[in-house]
Amino acid sequence: MKIKFSVVTLLSIFIAYCGVLVLQSGVFSDDRQAGLDLLASQSEIGSVVDSDVAADGYDLSLLQIVPGISSTLSLGSVDNQSDYLFELNLDSKGASMPLAVVNRFETLDYKNRKDFLDLLNPVMKSTEAVVSSLATDSFILVDQGLKVRLSGFDWQSTGIRSQADGSESASFHTIILDANKKPVIKITKTYSLTPMVNDIGYSLTVENLSDQAIKSRFDLQGTTGLPREGARMDMRKLIAGYKLSDDTIETVKLTNAEMRKQLVSTAKGKQSTKEMITAMSLAHEEASAKPLWIASVNKYFSAIVIPMPQGDSEVCDWIRFGKAQYFAPGLWSNPKQEFNKDENSSYALQVKDFDLAGRQSRTFDFRIYLGSKDKPLFEDNDFYSSLGLVNVIDFQACFGDLFRPLSMGILAALRWIYFFIPNYGIVIIILVLLVRLCLHPITKKSQVSMMSMQKLAPKAEEIKRKYANNKAEMNKHMMGLYKEHGASPIMGCLPMLLQMPIWIALYSAIYASVELRGEGLLPFWITDLSSPDALFRFKAFTIPLLNAQIDSFNLLPVLLGLFMFLQQKMMSPATASTNSQMAQQQKMMLIMMPVMMLLFLYKAPSGLNLYIMTSTFAGIIEQKIIRKHIKERQEAEDQGKVSVTSKTGGKVKKKKPKPMMKY
Repeated sequence: MKIKFSVVTLLSIFIAYCGVLVLQSGVFSDDRQAGLDLLASQSEIGSVVDSDVAADGYDLSLLQIVPGISSTLSLGSVDNQSDYLFELNLDSKGASMPLAVVNRFETLDYKNRKDFLDLLNPVMKSTEAVVSSLATDSFILVDQGLKVRLSGFDWQSTGIRSQADGSESASFHTIILDANKKPVIKITKTYSLTPMVNDIGYSLTVENLSDQAIKSRFDLQGTTGLPREGARMDMRKLIAGYKLSDDTIETVKLTNAEMRKQLVSTAKGKQSTKEMITAMSLAHEEASAKPLWIASVNKYFSAIVIPMPQGDSEVCDWIRFGKAQYFAPGLWSNPKQEFNKDENSSYALQVKDFDLAGRQSRTFDFRIYLGSKDKPLFEDNDFYSSLGLVNVIDFQACFGDLFRPLSMGILAALRWIYFFIPNYGIVIIILVLLVRLCLHPITKKSQVSMMSMQKLAPKAEEIKRKYANNKAEMNKHMMGLYKEHGASPIMGCLPMLLQMPIWIALYSAIYASVELRGEGLLPFWITDLSSPDALFRFKAFTIPLLNAQIDSFNLLPVLLGLFMFLQQKMMSPATASTNSQMAQQQKMMLIMMPVMMLLFLYKAPSGLNLYIMTSTFAGIIEQKIIRKHIKERQEAEDQGKVSVTSKTGGKVKKKKPKPMMKY
C-alpha cells in the first residue's frame, strides 16, 4: 500500500511539473509570445508594467517579438529551360538567404560534379549556431538602449508574387511589441529576382506603428559561405569599395588567411580581442570616405552587396561596413588545428542611427551582384562601371598589383584570339608563338653572346687564375675580354628575364580569369586550364618537409621539367670547364633547375604549365635553328667567305669614309 501511494504521489508531482512547463511555454496563448529574445536596460522580462504609463500610450521599457511560422521559399530556377540566372533559397529564420545557386557555371569538383554552382551557403558559427546570408541580426532603439535580436526567430512569410514581366518577389515581416504587447515596429524584408538580370533586388522597410517618434538602427549579416575554388591555394577574401573626396575609388581588403591568423593569435592570448576587432575592420582610414559596396570573393566569383543612395544623394550615407567575421568552429579551443574547407568568412552591415516619426516608414534598398568576376561586364555596364566593381578582380601571384596592367592586357589578348579560335588551350599556344616571335631578335643576340662566352671560357679561366687575388683587376680584364669579342653575360639570360613578367602576369590572369575555368585543350587531357591536368588520380598523400598534398599524377609539369633539362643541356658549354668547382656547379644547376620548376609548378594550373612548356619546347627548336645558322656562318668565316661582324660574334671593322666627290 505504501509503495502504491509513493508511486502515485511521484507520478502526480511529475504530471503537475510537466503542466507548469507547458503553461510557461505559452502553447495555449493567443498572442504567440513564445520564445522571446530581448535585451532590456530598463526592465526585465516578465516584470510588471509601470503603472504611470497611460493605457493608450506605449511602454518602450521592454520589447517583444511576435514569432512567425517556420517556412522556406524558392525564387528563380536553375532549370536549363529557365531564363533566371539564379535560384535563391529563402528561410523565415531571420528572413535570410541560406543558399544561392548560379546556373551558368558547373561545379568542377571531380567528386561531385553538377551543372550548377552553389555560390552562397550557410556556415557554422559553432557546433549549434548556423549563419546565413543577409539575415537581420538585431534591431536597436537608440534612446531606450534596447536591442532585439531577430536572427534567431522565424519571420512571417507573405509568399511569392509573380509580375507580368516574369519577375518574382518574396517578402517576410516581423512585428515588435512594447511592454503592453502593443505593436510598435513592423520590419519587412523583400527579395526580388528578374530573368536575365545579374543582380538581386533586396530591400528592408522599417515602419513605426506608434504615435511617438523613435530613433533606431539595425544590424545585418553579410553574404556567407562562398566556396573555395581550386586546390592550390585559398584566394577567398573580403573587399570593401569606397569613394574618396576627390572621387577616386579605393578598396580595403582582408584575406581569409589574415583573418585566421588574427583569430589564432587571439586564441593563443598574444593579442586582445579589442585589437583583433580593429585589425579585422573593413573601414577606410579616411573618415570622409563614402561606402560604395562590399564583397566576398574567391578566385573567379563574387557576391557584391551595393547599398543604394537615397534622395538626391550620389553616395550612400546611411550605412557602415562593420567588422569582418571568420567562422572556424573549434579554433578557439584548439588554435593549432589544421585549416579545413568548412572555415569561411563574412562581414556585418550596420545601418546608422535614423529618426522615424510616428506612423512613418523608411525603406533601405540594396542591389546584390552574384556571379563571376567578369571584367567586360563590369566595364560595359554603366552602373557597375561607376562603382568601380572591376576592383574585385584581384591577382594572387607575387607582385600581382605591379603586373595588374599586363595581366589585364593578356586577358584581353586571350579573349580577342578566342573570338577567332574558340579553344583556350590553342589560344595559349598561339600566344606563346606571338611572344617568341616578338622576342626572336633578342633571343638570336642572346645565342650569339652565349656561344661567344663558351669560346672565351678558357681565356676567362686564365684571367681568373692570374688575378685571383685582385678582384678589381680581374673584373677589368674580364670586361675588356667580353667587349673585345662582342660578348655579354647578361644577354644570355635576357630572353628569360623578359618572359618572366609575362609568366607572372599569365599566372595571375589564369587564377583570376573565369573564362579559363573549365576550358580545356583536349577532351581526354588538359580538360580544365584553371587546374592541374590530372592524368589519373590516386589516394592523397603528403610529401614530408614540403607539406604538399598530392592526389593525382600531373603529366604537364613532368614534361615541362624534361624540356627544361634538355634546354639547360643545350645551353651548357660543349667543352668541360677547367675549374672543377664550376663544373660541379654547372651539373648541379642542370639538375636542380628542372627539379625546382617541377616542384613549384606541379599543382599549378595546367594553362600556365602549357604556356611555359610550349615556350620551352619552342625555345629548344628556336635555339637549335639559331645555333645551326651561327655555326654555318662561323665555318664560312673560317674559310674566308664571310666577313666577321658583330652578329657572328666577331669584332666589327670600321669602314673607311667615302669621299664626297670623285675626281
